[in-house]
Amino acid sequence: MTLLSETHQENTAVTRQNTRPHIEVHDLTMAYGDYIIQRNLNFTINRGDIFIIMGGSGCGKSTLMKHLIGLKPPAKGDVLIDKQNFWKAPSAQQEEIKRRFGVMFQAGALWSSLTLAENIALPLGEYTRLPKKEIAEVVEFKLALVGLAGFEDFYPSQISGGMQKRASLARAMALDPEILFFDEPSAGLDPISSVRLDHLILELSHSLGATVVVVTHELASIFTIGNNSVFLDAESKTMLTTGDPKILRDESHIPQVRSFLNRGEI
Repeated sequence: MTLLSETHQENTAVTRQNTRPHIEVHDLTMAYGDYIIQRNLNFTINRGDIFIIMGGSGCGKSTLMKHLIGLKPPAKGDVLIDKQNFWKAPSAQQEEIKRRFGVMFQAGALWSSLTLAENIALPLGEYTRLPKKEIAEVVEFKLALVGLAGFEDFYPSQISGGMQKRASLARAMALDPEILFFDEPSAGLDPISSVRLDHLILELSHSLGATVVVVTHELASIFTIGNNSVFLDAESKTMLTTGDPKILRDESHIPQVRSFLNRGEI
């Protein structure tokens, strides 16, 4: 275990002594028409958590994230953000809540025709009244945070996949969000780049105090960064458990959970 991971766990242990719910999911059912993806989801993401949405392929991990960030309404149930019922709030209030989110999609979703600086400046130009000089300063700072100082004028095609992921992370942080959502952040990366990205997420979570929600099936990432989680099961179409993934790996009595989290040892 790295010193950064140990430090994160120590800080998390202290933080969780005074936990406050940041996101609460109550009796959530996800569906496409009559086809049920998941039902009866109930879990809490505490302020400051690095929360992992995990489970096998086709269980609805990315769909759940879409419900949490306001892209897809649930068939049933509620999503509360700081006790505010997102899906029952007026549209203006929903937009206000969504501005507190930063989202990094699986493919990165950078605009190929824009430089890194222009990509990160987009949300700042749309949602703030900052003058161009201050936007440029924020962009420079965000890129420096993710180790991309000096790459402002590069296009996405001119940098590596790992650097593109970091640039996407910088854009997700552009508006200083309270909650960061990452959909398969390590997808397509080599092992070294994946480790670097995990450590960056840990460092930013600690320094910014943000709540982080991560969709992933990568065991190394799950155990390196996660302190809380929900496990979705495709067969039963519901969650099987919630909690610290390291504790679930060692102590869960649910066969599917133990198998998933110990599959590297099978």
